[in-house]
Amino acid sequence: MLVLHGLEGSCRSHYVRGLLTLARDARWRAVTLNFRSCSGEPNRLPRFYHCGDTEDLDFVVRRVVEHDPDVRIGAVGVSLGGNVLLKWLGERSDDAPKGLAAAVAISTPYDVELCARVLDRGFAKVTYTASFMRSFKAKIRVKARRYPDFVDVAAVMRARTFAAYDRVATAPLHGFADELDYWRSTSCRRYLARVQRPTLLISARDDPFVPTDALPGAHELSPSVVTDFTSRGGHVGFWEGPPWRMRAWAEHRAMRFLGAVLDADVC
Repeated sequence: MLVLHGLEGSCRSHYVRGLLTLARDARWRAVTLNFRSCSGEPNRLPRFYHCGDTEDLDFVVRRVVEHDPDVRIGAVGVSLGGNVLLKWLGERSDDAPKGLAAAVAISTPYDVELCARVLDRGFAKVTYTASFMRSFKAKIRVKARRYPDFVDVAAVMRARTFAAYDRVATAPLHGFADELDYWRSTSCRRYLARVQRPTLLISARDDPFVPTDALPGAHELSPSVVTDFTSRGGHVGFWEGPPWRMRAWAEHRAMRFLGAVLDADVC
């Protein structure tokens, strides 16, 4: 299993630990890709990661396959990690490494612009977005000690929305014209028709980060992609069972899907 975490997450995120526990119980090997700046140690270049950056994922998959040419990989991307995974699968299409057998994307922001605009207003802005901004700004301050002029630090510190932050940090750091160019260029939605590996999309219609009009329709999907869009589940929630023994339904659903594909491959 290969796991990609969400925005400002890491291998320590609860859903990553949950997936790795399921992999261990199934006696699968597992690896997590920590995006740049998310491992607990700052990356060394004057850049970070973003929701459409697929180069590091491509590198990790190739390295795993080179190490074990017979490996069968089931990949799970969560939130931003789901966008990266799906975009990469669409970019590579038929050329995706054969070792990547199947994929699951959970609570994916399929249309980054729509999701950013939801997060930039109302309750979401003063809770979720404010928390992300604190994390972003702390990393900017650390990076600026080594690269004082890598961004307009004062402008970043004034940012209160994803639009403002992506305009003065993400876009210039990663070669986009502005925040709109960044959002529209990196959304995985337009890549879904080119995915050529068995892939499951899990999302909730009450996700506070992903409005329902950001969810792709059947006509946007390749025949390799199936959906499980639930009425409830929030963002990377999907808890089920009694309060004294709740479990994360999406993680178990992902494991069942990957297991079915991998078992069929072996047979």
